[in-house]
Amino acid sequence: MGEIVVVENLTLDGVMQAPGDADEDRRGGFRHGGWARPYADHVAAETMSRGMGADGAMLFGRRTYEQFHGFWSRQADGNPYTEVLNRKHKYVASRGPARPLPWENSSLLEGEATAAVAELKRGTGGDLVVLGSGELVRSLAAAGLVDVYWLSIHPLILGTGERLFADGDAAYRGMRLTRTVTTTTGVIIATYRPAG
Repeated sequence: MGEIVVVENLTLDGVMQAPGDADEDRRGGFRHGGWARPYADHVAAETMSRGMGADGAMLFGRRTYEQFHGFWSRQADGNPYTEVLNRKHKYVASRGPARPLPWENSSLLEGEATAAVAELKRGTGGDLVVLGSGELVRSLAAAGLVDVYWLSIHPLILGTGERLFADGDAAYRGMRLTRTVTTTTGVIIATYRPAG
């Protein structure tokens, strides 16, 4: 049985909304999109590429899947992220009507997301890595399905935006720190496992 590994970019106040681009996610009038870009460096790139290159598949919510496909599938050859993302199998959880998935190696999960992911987790030998996909991550966390949180914590406070753990989303849960890497720009890449 594989593990579910959540990979997120966060601010110090827990905001995860639109780290990559100004127009990535403007829900709720969010105007700070692209906040993670100034903190990118070689340490983060090397750390993330090692994690993404591991055996297993990717797991996305529909919105994040479409954003990733729109950007990464069109990047030039030789980009290590594009190569990994194109090659890996991608599972997509969606509440909307079934539509064809345009990215190679993609499958739409049938039925309710947490039940479908729990079944997938039991039947896979490798890890399922979730990138972004905040709504999906919060539902998986509430169901106790997340095994590892790989959080890139950025040294800024936005004061607004969708947070990884919003008020009332999750019950009290202790975490155990298993690894940290600090980038040259002050981002702490912290790996946590739920305690107990």
